[in-house]
Amino acid sequence: MSDFVNNFWSIYIAVITIVGIFGCLLLLILTARKKVDSAADNTTGHVWDGDLRELNNPMPRWWMWLFVSTIVFSVFYLIAYPGLGSFSGQFKWSQVGAYEAEVQKAEADLAPLYARFTAMSVEEMSKDSQAMAIGANLFQNHCAQCHSSDARGGKSFPNLTDNDWLHGGIPEKIHETLTQGRQGMMPPMAEAVGEAEDVRNLANYVLSLSGSPHDSARAVLGKDKFVACAACHGADGKGMQALGAPNLTDDIWLHGWGEATIIDMINNGKPNIMPPQAKENGGKLVPAQIDVLTAYVWSLSNKPSTAN
Repeated sequence: MSDFVNNFWSIYIAVITIVGIFGCLLLLILTARKKVDSAADNTTGHVWDGDLRELNNPMPRWWMWLFVSTIVFSVFYLIAYPGLGSFSGQFKWSQVGAYEAEVQKAEADLAPLYARFTAMSVEEMSKDSQAMAIGANLFQNHCAQCHSSDARGGKSFPNLTDNDWLHGGIPEKIHETLTQGRQGMMPPMAEAVGEAEDVRNLANYVLSLSGSPHDSARAVLGKDKFVACAACHGADGKGMQALGAPNLTDDIWLHGWGEATIIDMINNGKPNIMPPQAKENGGKLVPAQIDVLTAYVWSLSNKPSTAN
């Protein structure tokens, strides 16, 4: 990627732009000076369809001056605004700057509205129809891409409408997740488990914990191998929210289920990343928006009734 952001490309773009402008000007001058011999009837000699002849009339002066004015305008535009490679222009305008200015204005306009919510608890906001309407919009813009528009998620993306939480579903944990993001990591465990048959036996034992279809004989053989998993998932397989380790006994499978899927997880591990949404951590949401979104996400699995 570095090959495309070095100084050569900035210079290349600037040169192409300048050559293009002066090329148009040169073409206009040469065309205006060129004299075309015409017949006595002021035609160029070109004939189409038997009787359609091209007249040798000069271009209208207004058109010529309009062409010249666009060239002059382009020169002043490139001095004032970015367009010549990395040159930022005299006005220092940029798309990023314009976007940030619009965001700041929007935040200032919305500040009085969010101020009403700052004194409210998550439970109170979850019962406020205006707060929930704003939360729903925030969710659709920033969360639905992964968790889907109905918040039920999909493979590798948690369902937010149930009570199965990797890191905890209390408001404080949801707020923490939205602010800081999460980086989950299931490490490859095949080496700690043993041979391929041991891995298969362990996979069947894991399936047995939730009552999922499994080979009971292999599950018995794989029980002792679960000690390699207990450090994160607990000896009973019910997981640890402090580590983000899922509960293996509830028949809810984030990355899919079945013997082959679990064997793949044991052999190769699985990373899972939830990006931070807070502006100070690289996201796009200010603290007041995080608070409202926290209340909305919390409400999805607590189903409070809304009121004005």
